Amino acid sequence: MAVATPFDLTGRTALITGGARGLGRGMTEGLLDAGADVISVQRGSVPDSVEQHAVAAGRRLTSLRVDLSNRQQIADRVAPLLAEQQVDILINNAGLQHREDSVDFALDAFDRVLDVNLRAAFQLSQLVARPMLERGYGKIINIASMVSFSGGYRVPAYAASKGAIAQLTKALCNEWAGRGINVNAIAPGYMDTEMNEALIADQQRNSEITARIPAGRWGTGGDLAGAAVFLASAASDYVHGAIIPVDGGWLAR
Repeated sequence: MAVATPFDLTGRTALITGGARGLGRGMTEGLLDAGADVISVQRGSVPDSVEQHAVAAGRRLTSLRVDLSNRQQIADRVAPLLAEQQVDILINNAGLQHREDSVDFALDAFDRVLDVNLRAAFQLSQLVARPMLERGYGKIINIASMVSFSGGYRVPAYAASKGAIAQLTKALCNEWAGRGINVNAIAPGYMDTEMNEALIADQQRNSEITARIPAGRWGTGGDLAGAAVFLASAASDYVHGAIIPVDGGWLAR
């Protein structure tokens, strides 16, 4: 007989942006394994391998195509979904990166990064929080970054958006913690993902970064699964407004 644990997500439904690849895929698979059904929101489709993971876990995986840079599209496609089904967990994971010298940084690129990384996260939090507040229960997890703590290099828009995500997490916590919603964030360290391909290919920077990570390696999407399940579950019911680094010890050095 299975023993229930505070990490069990059976009966819960999670909505995650960018849940089909990279860090999002690792968290999607972790949520499925913990018993949650998952709605993955992204511009494209969900790979067959992720669908197969859901089938193997005996859970339901739904794909919802939305351009997160388009606020009207978010409203038009997410609001009807929330009217039809209960979402217990929101993970604002999707993000854009643009790397360029700040003096030449295109303003259109700056706006685009802020739109997806920050405005979309706030808009989705608003939409999902309304029914959560009525029920008096919900979990919202934002994905921050190491540049929520530091300034990064040649990534002014990304650094601004992720610094703001950390503060948004605290601001929403202050309003909603007493009304049953846990709002927290995960701050991934240097991750071996498509977004960081240019950085990984830069041998000097790659070596410098790896040398600073006590764990001795870059992270993967799977490394975020445990933190995501923790913050999505009853195990974190008294955790509010936290920014949890999952960085292999990078901040400690």
